[in-house]
Amino acid sequence: MVVTGGSRGIGAATAVLAARRGYPVCVAYRSRDDAARQVVDACKATGGDALAVRADVSVEADVVALFEAAGSLGPLHGLVNNAGVVDRHARLADMTAGRVERMLRVNTLGAILCAREAVRRMSAGAAIVNVSSRAAVLGGADTYVDYAASKAAVEALTVGLAREVAADGIRVNCIRPGLIDTDIHASGGVPDRVERMAPTVPMRRAGTPEEIANAIVWLLSDEASYVTGAVLDVSGGR
Repeated sequence: MVVTGGSRGIGAATAVLAARRGYPVCVAYRSRDDAARQVVDACKATGGDALAVRADVSVEADVVALFEAAGSLGPLHGLVNNAGVVDRHARLADMTAGRVERMLRVNTLGAILCAREAVRRMSAGAAIVNVSSRAAVLGGADTYVDYAASKAAVEALTVGLAREVAADGIRVNCIRPGLIDTDIHASGGVPDRVERMAPTVPMRRAGTPEEIANAIVWLLSDEASYVTGAVLDVSGGR
């Protein structure tokens, strides 16, 4: 299995859970060498095989090299398209073209390139899970409309690709997380966002990376063998 954005948050939790379930795991990451090594160590501690590959998913050559390296673990059974970025909260009128281009290159182009390389290598029984966001539905007004748009595109990718490869026995689904307690909020300039927003969630709390990982690994498993083209909210009702 390849897990992009695997050095922290949802990606790290997914990699460790997948290893615990018996998958050899390739942890793809962009910059955090120490964090990626820690995730690999945690995966190996479960008795499984794992490796870390540094790759920027917005760069085509990096994506191709990532999947070639992952081949050392054996046939590709799963891809978790989790890598993503946010930016400082801003209104659309104040966003630069450079900011929006970066958002789309990482969150949307990156997911498309990784999915392309995955389906080239997958056979019947394999699966892809794309990670979207409730922002794709809520719109991200006054905060990050560009991020919301990039994730809405990931959902369209899910539906289209699922139909395209269904006859090949490859399933493609999507998780739509809500407010999750990870450090991505700090990178968006609002480290206290989880604390502030938690009371607005019907369940009155933020979710954990492990709760998202549980849903992702279920969608990858044979227990979800008749599920494809689905977008699953894991959002506490928000």
